[in-house]
Amino acid sequence: MSQSKEDYDNYLSLPESERREALQLIEVLETRKREAGLIHALYPDEGPLSRENYPVHMEFFKAGAKYTERCAMCANRFGKSFGIGGYEMALHLTGLYPEWWEGYRFDRPIDAWAAGKTTETTRDIVQFELFGDVPGSANFGTRLLPKAVLGEYSLKPNTGKLIDKIKIKHVSGGWSTLGFKCYEQGRGAFEGTAKDLIWFDEEPKQAVYGEALMRTMTSNGLIMLTFTPLEGMSEVVMSFLPKEYQLEEA
Repeated sequence: MSQSKEDYDNYLSLPESERREALQLIEVLETRKREAGLIHALYPDEGPLSRENYPVHMEFFKAGAKYTERCAMCANRFGKSFGIGGYEMALHLTGLYPEWWEGYRFDRPIDAWAAGKTTETTRDIVQFELFGDVPGSANFGTRLLPKAVLGEYSLKPNTGKLIDKIKIKHVSGGWSTLGFKCYEQGRGAFEGTAKDLIWFDEEPKQAVYGEALMRTMTSNGLIMLTFTPLEGMSEVVMSFLPKEYQLEEA
């Protein structure tokens, strides 16, 4: 919080009791600001984070209204986890869509998965971008999702507080459910019931991705992938490339 010399001098002139009250009020305001959720701060009309500065992100979001499978294949430090996958996931879980949103909209609570390569990367990247820190910490609920919408949760055992499932309050009044998965668990971990939305952060193996497709087939659900293609021309990468760029079989 910025402060001029005049403000500081005025603060020092206050009685000690009033200075304590002022500090407590500042602390409360700062806490509320941190817990308000960054989904409200991204992509405004103007400024450095304005939508016009992120045309690729806007194109990805808009494509969700037409395509059930989307892939943001980007370089490192492009903001794909926070500004693309995490942001859209937060919107769908809560229903807190901005007025300018042109992508797909759910008008009800959803059942979703978010997945990463390992326990550590899923916790430290995917979970972090949505919640800010592990459950029980002071910073839990200070990232994309507002703290006020976070409900009951369970943790995966022996994972350093990686969430298994968590309830997220939806604007309709119900509760969305978000589960976390790791590719290292194998294809079998992605078996189960239908899902409305699955977000893969970093590239999954074809077997895992194929199983995810089965989870969204009956629900006509959405799948988002956000990754840097470190595995080269893999099956998953090839499936999202135009035919003229795909390698011909020998």
